[in-house]
Amino acid sequence: MTPFDRDAVRSFRFVRCGFDAATGIARLVYAFDDGPELVETVTVPGAPFELDAARARAAEQALRLLHLIAGVSYYKAAVPGEIRIDSYAIDTETAALLEEIYLNGLGEFAYRNGLDLHGRIRFPALKPSPSRGGLGGDGFPVGGAEPHPHPGPPPEGEGEKQGGEGSRLHRHALVAIGGGKDSLVSIEALRRAGVAQTVTWIGGSQLIRACAERTGLPTLNIGRQLAPELFEYNRQGAWNGHIPVTAINSAIMVFAAVLLGADQVVFSNERSASYGSLIEGTGEVNHQWSKGWMFERDFGAHVQREVAADLHYYSLLRPLSELAVARQFAKSDRYDAHFSSCNRNFHLLGERPVGRWCGVCPKCHFVFLALAPFMPKPRLVAIFGRNLLDDPEQVPGYDALLEYQDHKPFECVGEGRESRAAMAALARRPEWKEDAIVKRFASEILPQLDAEELDIAPLLVVDDEHRIPPALWEQLRAHFAA
Repeated sequence: MTPFDRDAVRSFRFVRCGFDAATGIARLVYAFDDGPELVETVTVPGAPFELDAARARAAEQALRLLHLIAGVSYYKAAVPGEIRIDSYAIDTETAALLEEIYLNGLGEFAYRNGLDLHGRIRFPALKPSPSRGGLGGDGFPVGGAEPHPHPGPPPEGEGEKQGGEGSRLHRHALVAIGGGKDSLVSIEALRRAGVAQTVTWIGGSQLIRACAERTGLPTLNIGRQLAPELFEYNRQGAWNGHIPVTAINSAIMVFAAVLLGADQVVFSNERSASYGSLIEGTGEVNHQWSKGWMFERDFGAHVQREVAADLHYYSLLRPLSELAVARQFAKSDRYDAHFSSCNRNFHLLGERPVGRWCGVCPKCHFVFLALAPFMPKPRLVAIFGRNLLDDPEQVPGYDALLEYQDHKPFECVGEGRESRAAMAALARRPEWKEDAIVKRFASEILPQLDAEELDIAPLLVVDDEHRIPPALWEQLRAHFAA
């Protein structure tokens, strides 16, 4: 294998993509310059898929979108100034969306590596050819494909048909589950609303599988295998760091929804995800940008414009803050022994916690704090196995969450004002106020804060900025506000 020199790379190529309906395997092929092909595979259970002409065109558009978004995992290895798309064309709106995703989704990556990607990421926009070529080597026609609607909802009794001539979309949601509290709140809300759903995850996490099975609902485990060369490139000094994984997972699930005939792809990103970390001298850097409203709005609109007019992509929790989600989760103990929001469980490489919670990462810190105002103390301590707020060694971690002498961590955690409001609420409660972290907050930090900004109630108000289908939102609004 030729050594990888990130500084010598001049171009990143989207070589081709294809899907084998007989096996359910999609192949996404990339390369740097004229180097070896990097082949990623995505496997959707349920093969063989029999797709009529309309569904096949939608699948082709969804696959191309996945190919383009998933390429961020490889592009970042060298961040070259030229991007090439070898086997199909994109229009200016698609190019603008991709540039937005790459620039913002790689914001933390660029900050940590001292890179400036502004003006560097340019996707080549050409009008798609109206003609279609023959079948390409990977199984889909090569050439332009115009946007189109899916077939409408099924006649009575035909909702579960998979494909073939005359196949129909059925009213069904693929709901992303990550093993944490947020997706479980969405799943239970959809269950309450009577929405048929399949609990869906990507990759081989046994923790997520156990959580999904605990729901008692149909499950779908999609496989994703990164090109093995990428890990070798990393060992040889490729640029490495955080990527917009939610954008990639969203594209994978949209592709799967087309294949399976589902009309909704549902994530569980709350409004707090839209706010990043304020870095002095740099500005805002959002670790979870692809969980934010800008991505959801623009990606969802693109899917309806270019893939299928009636395929709805939305986050069910967008109207809620992190604290409002925590309040909803605390209403039931069904998942206490099964969920985990500790990201160390989901690292591709490296050490993982022995239990479901490491107890020392920003996610553990925040989830403990967010649940504390809404949950009996013995129940919360039992979930984590210890009281994180009575451990003086956790002071620096909680200071970061509070944005006290530090910026918000590069993690999927709530806003600083949410952490401050939650801590202020605990400082008034007899069962919490003597714990080390809470006591220090009350004596050292609280006197410096504006008391009017520490009320939890305004943070629990539902917001109107979301893509939730109106009829569903009418059913759920009162539930989320209660």
